[in-house]
Amino acid sequence: MMRGGPSVLGIVLAGGAGKRLMPLTADRAKPAVTFGGTYRLVDFVLSNLVNGDVMKVCVLTQYKSHSLDRHITTTWRMSSLLGNYVTPVPAQQRLGPRWYLGSADAILQSLNLVHDEQPDYIAVFGADHVYRMDPRQMLAQHIEHGAGVTVAGIKVPRADASSFGIITPAGDGLRVERFLEKPSDPPGLPNDPHRVFASMGNYLFSTKTLLDALHEDAEDSQSLHDMGGSILPRLTDKGVAQVYDFDTNHVPGETARDHGYWRDVGTLEAYYEAHMDLVSDQPAFNLDNRRWPIYTHPGQLPPAKIAAGGIVGESVISPGCVVRGQVTRSVLSPGVVVDSGAVVQGSVLHDNVRVGRGAIVRGAVLDKNVDVPPGATIGVSPERDRELYTVSPGGVIALGKGQRVE
Repeated sequence: MMRGGPSVLGIVLAGGAGKRLMPLTADRAKPAVTFGGTYRLVDFVLSNLVNGDVMKVCVLTQYKSHSLDRHITTTWRMSSLLGNYVTPVPAQQRLGPRWYLGSADAILQSLNLVHDEQPDYIAVFGADHVYRMDPRQMLAQHIEHGAGVTVAGIKVPRADASSFGIITPAGDGLRVERFLEKPSDPPGLPNDPHRVFASMGNYLFSTKTLLDALHEDAEDSQSLHDMGGSILPRLTDKGVAQVYDFDTNHVPGETARDHGYWRDVGTLEAYYEAHMDLVSDQPAFNLDNRRWPIYTHPGQLPPAKIAAGGIVGESVISPGCVVRGQVTRSVLSPGVVVDSGAVVQGSVLHDNVRVGRGAIVRGAVLDKNVDVPPGATIGVSPERDRELYTVSPGGVIALGKGQRVE
């Protein structure tokens, strides 16, 4: 943290395979998936940590990590003069010839990072959520109340509890009484029975508490070796776990509309809907907050161009795009070309997608380098789309990197 204050090491868990985001994760790790035009999902957590003065960050990777490693090493260059860094750490098999057994085992196998830095506290954050958060405020509560671990919680409808780790707070509103991993029928909050505290996957540990818990967990042959499924229940039973209410977190420059925004974009539906949150005139999540910026590599491309005949409404258009057709409620990544007479509606187009003359793309996510031929249609005939492409249960059409369009 800030010089003279407590030292905090950031550990970002970025090793998940992201199977529910296929085909976007067919060739890359989930945290490396493009979001919001120019960003990668990992940029959100890294920006929150760095904006919050956590300047030493290790990103633990495992599956299909090349593009993620490349993005971090080319984008996240910190001041070596001040000893700051963001570094990818691949699975090193330090404890034997095996991959990570779970997120807790990933940290256990990487404890050399902790021993090297000797931090007072360790922030263990997930790598694939879209949000803004000031971790300093969470740390302040952690220190004030002497917790062993503080877990960030967000209030969600009780009906959605089966998708999250659920935190049941004690009567004081702070101590975690129970931690249930994706329960089907959890109790509601005492003052709001129709809502529950869902874990955001962000944890702040006192260093000794984490080290002791990891070593105990490693000796448990029945453990899942998972942070949410194993470590949090263990520390909850010991009475040293507390909850931090994300709704109390305020970042500079936030609006009343995007305060408390957090999205787990682990499915195609959630990924698509989070993009639709960006495009309105008063977006649910505002990318243009210059007091708490989300950092990324801008690339070396010319400004976007809306050519003669081009029409754009309620959309995010990245550098290098050329629009000659009609684009509405869509997000275009760098280098996208929409030719004359083409229509793009409610869609997410990744880098260098080309939509040919007179083509139609509706309700779709197209990964990098997809070429939609002149006159082709996506999102017009549901039956045909299901035969040719990936279609989520909610109807979001997805094409993988360079996938051929009929």
